[in-house]
Amino acid sequence: MKWITREKPKIDRIACPWLIKNFIDSEAEFYFVPFADVLPQAAILGAIPFDIPNVELSHINDKCTFDALLKKYHLSSPALLTMADIIRGADTDRHDISPYSAGLWAISAGLAYNFQNDYELLQHGFMLYDALYSWALYLQKVKHIQNPFEDLLVNVFQKVITQHRKTPTWAKELKDILQDQIDTNLALSLKDISKELDINPAYLSREFSKYFENLSYGEYIRKLRVEKAIELLETTNYTLTEIAYHTGFSDQSHFTRIFKSHTGQNPSFYRKMLRKSNSDTKG
Repeated sequence: MKWITREKPKIDRIACPWLIKNFIDSEAEFYFVPFADVLPQAAILGAIPFDIPNVELSHINDKCTFDALLKKYHLSSPALLTMADIIRGADTDRHDISPYSAGLWAISAGLAYNFQNDYELLQHGFMLYDALYSWALYLQKVKHIQNPFEDLLVNVFQKVITQHRKTPTWAKELKDILQDQIDTNLALSLKDISKELDINPAYLSREFSKYFENLSYGEYIRKLRVEKAIELLETTNYTLTEIAYHTGFSDQSHFTRIFKSHTGQNPSFYRKMLRKSNSDTKG
């Protein structure tokens, strides 16, 4: 089959051809053309358009075209799903989705800079995704440092760095920003934060955990939301649905799931025990 998309690919439009060639259509031919020519050329060539608006195989809500291909062709191996998270985070500039997304973006941007010809870029990009697939399939639990002596050296180095590390200005500013946002559903994304602080989002994603309790940006935001929810459970008569709304969760079910993962209790049970404790205290 023939497949066609926009020219100048970087991430999704390299990852998708790799997926198509390896798992969907081994005889696939790919065409990269200017955006305005994709649909006209698709009609002429009898090609399947992808990664452009208003076609079946494209971004849908928060998912990217790689996700759309997995869904349409019923591809659900754990390795491909791991890759999907990394690719989605890199392609949508949401590096909090996976700790590897920022790295994939950096390498992909560098490849696109080095190879201006789309087909040459595709060839080298396939090698990148071959390697990523092998890692996802076989090496996710393998650490770079395997030698016990090297591991000891790294641990000593990390302890020294931690003892002498000063909290940078951006981290202090970020704590203030997040605290300000606690009453407005913590709506800022990592990309928004990066713009406000004038810091590269890849750097912020990589450095964030060092100054925020060893948590990723997404984990830290969820922690703040749960803490705010506990405060509302203790000080208001809001329903659980209202608390979910005020703390930025998509619905009560999502709120309950995250709350339980952090506290070990459902919010309804937490409130019940809180009221019982207060009643016993008054008695």
